[in-house]
Amino acid sequence: MKLPYAEPYKIKMTEAIRTSTREERETWIREAHYNLFKLHADQVTIDLLTDSGTGSMSDRQWAAMMTGDESYAGATSYFRLKETIERIFGMPYFLPTHQGRAAENVIFSALLKAGDIVPGNSHFDTTKGHIEFRKCHAVDCTIDAAADTQLEIPFKGEMDTAKLEKILKENPREKVPCVVLTITNNTAGGQPVSMRNIRETAEVCRRYGVPLLIDSARFAENAYFIKTREEGYADKSIKEIVREIYTYADIMTISAKKDGVVNMGGFVAMRSEELFRSAMMYNIMFEGYVTYGGMSGRDMDALAVGLDENTEFEQLDARIRQVKLLGDLLDEYGVPYQRPAGGHAIFLDAKKILTHLPKEQFIAQTLAIELYVEAGIRGVEIGSILADRDPETHENRYPALELLRLAIPRRVYTDNHIRVIAAACRNIYERRESITTGYRITFEAPILRHFTVELEKI
Repeated sequence: MKLPYAEPYKIKMTEAIRTSTREERETWIREAHYNLFKLHADQVTIDLLTDSGTGSMSDRQWAAMMTGDESYAGATSYFRLKETIERIFGMPYFLPTHQGRAAENVIFSALLKAGDIVPGNSHFDTTKGHIEFRKCHAVDCTIDAAADTQLEIPFKGEMDTAKLEKILKENPREKVPCVVLTITNNTAGGQPVSMRNIRETAEVCRRYGVPLLIDSARFAENAYFIKTREEGYADKSIKEIVREIYTYADIMTISAKKDGVVNMGGFVAMRSEELFRSAMMYNIMFEGYVTYGGMSGRDMDALAVGLDENTEFEQLDARIRQVKLLGDLLDEYGVPYQRPAGGHAIFLDAKKILTHLPKEQFIAQTLAIELYVEAGIRGVEIGSILADRDPETHENRYPALELLRLAIPRRVYTDNHIRVIAAACRNIYERRESITTGYRITFEAPILRHFTVELEKI
């Protein structure tokens, strides 16, 4: 008989999980003003808030941390990371930062001015926040198919190049400092972008002389989907696919806390020496000196190893199989989610689960709270709260999708945890008619409100 699948790693250390009662969770979420970000970590049983910085590092990464050079300037850890970035991405210039949003802050400080337009395929929260904070406009050019959660297509996070070209044609070059292509497309459900679409997006950008910036938080997962779903790539290694992806990019930003599998870190890299020199000034102001940015030497060494390890097929295959397991169980239970299963998370379709709730009562947030109360599982709303208010009208923005993201940390939970998550989702789905009201906002920040918002039950 054919042997069953087993993960390509073994577990050396464990961490105890605290369980809780429903009554305790009801009290805790009320005290947190119904904002799951405000819960204490020990009030959570299974934490699916994010896969960012929450993965388990390998023994090689921990060993590399012991070689970290903490010199203020010229640290050897920086040069080891630089060599890795050049080898994997082909980018000659890079600046380390403490995480992805810091990389965005640095590069957008160098590129953007008030009134600019930044097209992209579903800018994620901090990306859009940095753009709008600078009085610029983030324009979504995602393909329309992404809004149909039940449609099964292999590359559902793609840029609509016709929409993109229309924007570039209608606006002067100086008003469009860059185009942002996010791989995978987190806001649309962790959906990948094909190499064909990356290539075509780059061709449009070059036709109009606009730099292509790839938001690269989950670049390795995207490469995995290209290998397994796109014709002509099955025999290529993940590293070969990654290298090809970045031949089309002028700039990249990355939160290395995802596919780099580290607890903290990121960077911005580019081909232009002129842009590097401009961004360098902002990196020194906001993050730190050029050769450490916001990262310690030990973190740079752990990242160099993590980038190398996580661009191997076996590691990605184990991770994405586990996400797919959750999707398969939800299929069995009839619970709707953004299909097909994404690379880092399952995104429950809150509109299809809580069909009777009005959008003004924050459907996805209501579902997130129910899942926490049901089983102590913390997810994150990707819907109307995250969408913020329109910066000009100050009205709530109601996106086409109201999703509850269940982000699976790398090498942290077992398949038994996945089965608990699926069972909890099933329980809520079966009692969905009893969830008759949602929530209203009592406090919100003017930008990126979802992190600190406070709510009350209607």
